[in-house]
Parts: sequence; C-alpha cells; structure tokens
Amino acid sequence: MSNTAGQIIKCRAAVAWEAGKPLVIEEVEVAPPKAGEVRLKILYTSLCHTDVYFWEAKGQTPLFPRIFGHEAGGIVESVGEGVTHLKPGDHALPVFTGECGECPHCKSEESNMCDLLRINTDRGVMIHDQESRFSIKGKPIYHFVGTSTFSEYTVVHAGCVAKINPEAPLDKVCVLSCGICTGLQHHPRLVYFLTFCMLVILFSDNSVSFSCFVGLGATINVAKPKPGSSVAVFGLGAVGLAAAEGARISGASRIIGVDLVSSRFELAKKFGVNEFVNPKDHNKPVQEVIAEMTNGGVDRSVECTGSIQAMISAFECVHDGWGVAVLVGVPSKDDAFKTHPTNFLNERTLKGTFYGNYKPRTDLPNVVEKYMRGELELEKFITHTVPFSEINKAFDLMLKGESIRCIIRMDE
Repeated sequence: MSNTAGQIIKCRAAVAWEAGKPLVIEEVEVAPPKAGEVRLKILYTSLCHTDVYFWEAKGQTPLFPRIFGHEAGGIVESVGEGVTHLKPGDHALPVFTGECGECPHCKSEESNMCDLLRINTDRGVMIHDQESRFSIKGKPIYHFVGTSTFSEYTVVHAGCVAKINPEAPLDKVCVLSCGICTGLQHHPRLVYFLTFCMLVILFSDNSVSFSCFVGLGATINVAKPKPGSSVAVFGLGAVGLAAAEGARISGASRIIGVDLVSSRFELAKKFGVNEFVNPKDHNKPVQEVIAEMTNGGVDRSVECTGSIQAMISAFECVHDGWGVAVLVGVPSKDDAFKTHPTNFLNERTLKGTFYGNYKPRTDLPNVVEKYMRGELELEKFITHTVPFSEINKAFDLMLKGESIRCIIRMDE
C-alpha cells in the first residue's frame, strides 16, 4: 500500500447526495493525509442508527453531499507529518471522538472529552484546514464525524485512530469502534450483558446516541444505583433498554419504564423493567406520578430520549436529598433545560455522560483484547452481511428493525 503514499487515490464511496435518498456508489478522489492525519483503507464497516439519523436529517443540520459511516475497521495506508503512533500496515479502528493526548481532558483520568477532537456533527471538513479530503470532479464531498467509513479509503485525524492487534478479525471487531464499547468498562458482570443485547438494538428511539450501550454505562458508571434502590428509565428504545439492564445488573429492585408507547413494556420486562408509566395516561406531569408511586421520588433516573421535557421530568422525579438524574439523549440544539432552582437546593443531582468515559486510543485496544480472550461475544451482534454495492440494503434492514449489526464488505 505504501506506493500510494502522498498521492490522490481514486476509489468507490457511497455518497449521500440528499437527505433520505438512497446512497449512490461513486468514484471519489481521496487526498493524501496532511500533518496529524492518517489515510485508512477501510475493509469492513457497519451501519449504526446514528448514520441513519443524520442521513434522514431529522432535527439536525443537514449537510450534503456527504459520506457517512463511523463504525469500521481497516489498515493504515499512509500517515501525515508528525504521526508517530501509527505506521502503514497497522490494523486500526477509526473512532468518531478522539484523544489528542495533550489537552487537560486527555491528561485527566476523569474525562474522555478531548478539547481538540470532541465530536462535532455539524463539521464536514478536516479540523486543521477546514477542507475536505474527498472530492468528485473537483467538487468537495463532506465528511461525517471525522470518519466517513462508507468509502474504500478515508482520511481521519490520527487522534481518532486506535491501533489494534493485527490478529483480531476486522470483520468482527469493527463494531467495537462504536456500538459495543460504551458501558463495558468498570463492571465485571458486563460481559454477560452482551447476551441480552441482541434484541435491544432492534428498538431504536429518536435520541442521537453513538452507542446504544451508552445507557448501560450511564446507569452503572454514572448513576450508580445501589442494590434495592429504585430507578426510572425515560424512553424504552435501544438506549433505555440498555439503561434498564444496567439497573438490573446493579441490583435495583424497582425499575420504572417511562415511554409514550405502551407496547414497549412487554419487551422491557426482559431487561429488568417491572413497572411502567405512559405519560399520556395521566392528567398530571409524569414526575408527579412517579413521585406518588415512590413516596417522594426515585433514587436514580436515566433519560434516554432526547426530549427536553423528558429530561426535565427525569430530573424532577428523583428524590430530594440523594436523587441523581443522568441525561443521555441529545436534545435539539435550540432546546433549553428549565427547572426551579429549589430542585437543586433540595440536593437533587443532575449529571450527563459521553461514550462511557472511554479514551479511544488508550482504551479501545484493550477492549479488542477482551474479545481475543473470549470475554466478548461479538458474533452475536452481527445479523447480516452485505457487499458494498448493496449498502442501501443495510439501511433498509435497519429501518425495518430487522438487523442488529449489518457488516458491509468493502472489497465486494
């Protein structure tokens, strides 16, 4: 591959020209990496609900034409000036968030929110020169979350690339770059959670989440419910079911599901939800309903919808003195969180979470090793495989709720 270093590469990419329209396989030109960047040959990529969400452009800033994709595995083709932790031939996973290694967040043991490489879904260009590395006949094509893996070659900031064990099968571990990682850390029983997740991903909600397992991490790592405690989970889509499972693993005795779709309760029972509230069935705010059910409020709540009203309700339904609410869903950019200051003065706590506190370059290789040791069963998540030429079939499968993870083989 080194004979292409420094040159423009022509290859196939699936381009989204308009919101909600089928992707078109085009020949694109991929520029060589500049300083601090890496060009990857993508071998396998998979479809995440986040790709679909931004492709549909519902509630987010539309940016087209664009190359989506952010969950993938590949090989380093070439590196730009100053890149030292990667070399041509390395097996690697691109990640939608990064780790520069120099900012206060990267140096902190308590944060993974890199100042330089924090996710920006509105940015469609490379971070340093504000230019795209993709073009068709001179027309720039926008990037997506710094990865754009629906292309046979892509250029990524080196801080967003994790070098992994070359023995790891890329057609399996590619799903670790987004969908499986969040929430696996810090709890010895999380391996067993994987067996429950096959059904979870089939039920997506409208929140923007780059991992359905963020709900699990939000419960176990951030909310930290105690055995015997009560937990309210707002939204019983993919993220919410994962949050409920986290509450179950933690030993919560009352897990209250809150959703506008009552039929979701039956499935949610398999993930520990033992009570259910549909806000539409009551003529008072749902936080008041939950407070009455629980003698003053739940011990913990996890919001997984992206609805600003659900966020407010999740905060206001926790018990004064010790209640903790964790926000997971991402609201529309113009939303504002409003609650009375007394709710804070009465010692309710509000927290947020991002990507399960993983530092991509540092921690992701260790997760791959868990798979190599047999501690993670990734194969259970891969329900379909399609050639790159049929990438739109992967979208159809997800929209119909028929797939968990569909692997797209880039060489076919």
